[in-house]
Amino acid sequence: MSDCIFCKLANGEIPTRKIYEDDLFTVFMDASPVTRGHSLIVPKRHCDNLYSLPDEEAGKIMILARKLVTHMTEVLHADGFNIMQNNGEVAGQSVFHYHLHLIPRYKGDGHEGRLSWPTLTLSDEELDEIRDSLR
Repeated sequence: MSDCIFCKLANGEIPTRKIYEDDLFTVFMDASPVTRGHSLIVPKRHCDNLYSLPDEEAGKIMILARKLVTHMTEVLHADGFNIMQNNGEVAGQSVFHYHLHLIPRYKGDGHEGRLSWPTLTLSDEELDEIRDSLR
């Protein structure tokens, strides 16, 4: 897509702090990081969200994420990691080009509990109904 900012970032039309690149993906540091080392894996091919990401690329992006998180944990001395991806505006997606956030976590980073939601209280009947609809 000619007007997609992430297409331009992933394909080198706009400079980034790139940390990895292959035929399918570019990985660069987030311009507005929430922790030290926060980076994005971005497909070079435009896909709006996870729903439109081809199966083969979906599998490869998770393998790449595991490799990068392992490397970043060692190099940055992270205490943990969040791997995050949003689909749709209501879920927090603000750039409509699929991307995966790699967010190193550090003890005392000030974000403890920030990525959690309050739990719902559902009856057994409601839980069974949801389960049955998903089967």
